[in-house]
Amino acid sequence: MLKTRVLTAVVLLGVFLSAVFVLPPEGWVLAVTLTASLAAWEWGGLMAWGRSARIVLGVMFALVCALIWRLCPAVLGLGDDFAHQAWPFSRWIYLPALAFWVAVVPVWMSRRWRLPASLPGVLIGLLIILPTWLALVQLRQAGDWALLAIMAAVWVADIGAYFVGRRFGRRKLAPSISPGKTWEGAFGAAVAVTCYVFGLAPWLPSAMKLSPMLLALVALSMTVVSILGDLFESLLKRNAGLKDSSGILPGHGGILDRIDSQTSTLPLVALIWLINLSAGAA
Repeated sequence: MLKTRVLTAVVLLGVFLSAVFVLPPEGWVLAVTLTASLAAWEWGGLMAWGRSARIVLGVMFALVCALIWRLCPAVLGLGDDFAHQAWPFSRWIYLPALAFWVAVVPVWMSRRWRLPASLPGVLIGLLIILPTWLALVQLRQAGDWALLAIMAAVWVADIGAYFVGRRFGRRKLAPSISPGKTWEGAFGAAVAVTCYVFGLAPWLPSAMKLSPMLLALVALSMTVVSILGDLFESLLKRNAGLKDSSGILPGHGGILDRIDSQTSTLPLVALIWLINLSAGAA
């Protein structure tokens, strides 16, 4: 199992880095669309859908992405005037997603609701996966290294939570959802991400530069929503009786297992970035 896990991780890292640093813009959009469509297919599994219905869901999601690509290429950085056009369109995707993570997910987890296996469940999946797709596409406009650095903030949070939680963890954060997580680990994640963000600040693109107070607030917000993303997917899997979202990645589960925290974090960062970018372009 360990050998399989390591081999899969190496292959995934190689494919991901190649996509980020080598693919042209259209190729990147296509790669992210394929990934998001597989995530939508897995989402069907969380709703306990059958094989055919899950495939249809993945295809339908790809068609939604293709429609945005066809009608609004500039919003994806494939046309002129990205700075002016991205925010007016994207806010209608990012703001509802942020409201869902901040206002709905905490209540959802406290009441341990099950994911509806009907249209509301599909819409919730769209509210989670579509903003992640859009953020992955748009944040590459900030630069390949910037995108990688933003995604790495989630990995830093995981590392900080793991080591601090293992050493000092006493109080369980959400014992019925993820018994291994502790409040001490969450505090360690917040400290690690804050240090990481401030260390990264001098190299951030101009549209991502913020005052120290705002930067600290963003770091804390990223930590909170990344934990929410992780816990929320864990709850959905537990309610569905699944260990992993799928077995598509040997030793690592599925796409949603790998991007659970990114689904809540990337749209938040993209939202802040586009607000600054739009203000600077005005």
